[in-house]
Amino acid sequence: MMRQPLSVAIRTRALQCLATLLLGLLLAVPALAAPPEPPLWKVTGNGNAVYLLGSFHMRRPGDYPLAAPVLTALDDSQEVLFELSPEEAGSPRLGAMMLQAAQRRRAGSLEQDLGPSLWSRLQDHARASGLPLQQFAAFEPWFLGLTVGLAELQRQGFDPALGLDRQFMEAAAQAGKRTGGLETAASQIGALASLPPDVQVQMLEQALDKAEAGPEQVEAMYAAWRRGDVDRLWRGMGEELRREHPAVYRSINVDRNEAWLPQVERRLQAGEGNVLVVVGALHLVGSDGLPARLQARGYRVEQVCGPCRAP
Repeated sequence: MMRQPLSVAIRTRALQCLATLLLGLLLAVPALAAPPEPPLWKVTGNGNAVYLLGSFHMRRPGDYPLAAPVLTALDDSQEVLFELSPEEAGSPRLGAMMLQAAQRRRAGSLEQDLGPSLWSRLQDHARASGLPLQQFAAFEPWFLGLTVGLAELQRQGFDPALGLDRQFMEAAAQAGKRTGGLETAASQIGALASLPPDVQVQMLEQALDKAEAGPEQVEAMYAAWRRGDVDRLWRGMGEELRREHPAVYRSINVDRNEAWLPQVERRLQAGEGNVLVVVGALHLVGSDGLPARLQARGYRVEQVCGPCRAP
């Protein structure tokens, strides 16, 4: 039997060691390779069903594909509803509408609205993040709150182009499914623009709280979303927001849920066919969430995502 040359034997052994090392690394981080299983419920009505899927509006490239139960819900539905219809969500007019609504029309300055303490925090954040505060001072506090929050997520590697909503809008279009929105862009923007000044200030304060807390809190919520942990999502998102900023919680969550509930119930009537509803995860957790409200009205509600726990 011929023996391998020493150089060949060394290379072969090195490749074996490398393969073993890579296999060990893959086995050591199964959570990163596992497909996301976001919160998903099935609500049964009069012969048909409504699926409720909790969205993370900005995601990372490693979040694809989704777990099988989520894709099955899409396949099983004849209609897909979003917060905004795909036509409005993709309209180039949306940004212009928001900018127009966000322009300051009240007397006084942004600095006067915020007061010395919050204004100082905003200045510090602007210096650290590169936010052009002089330009944004011409807008209302609610718009600054959205800007601070979105910019912080993008700095942490989240991409709005990879949002779950956008993915399902494209998938529904390719499959030829009916689509729609639970609210219009005008009503969504109008609800923000009509918030009382003190509530708008709370929105900005809450966004700064999140930004100053660092990436750990967002990462924890993101991980909870990926594994469908609705208890953790409620504690870290809904419960904290309701406790610290109750007026903001009611405006952006409770009031909109109440407006959406009749539309979801209508889809539970016979003859409508199965429907998938894709909305932000905050709208689906806790006692104010759509699953809990529908269950209280007598519908059968079950969380169907594999590893998820009941709300």
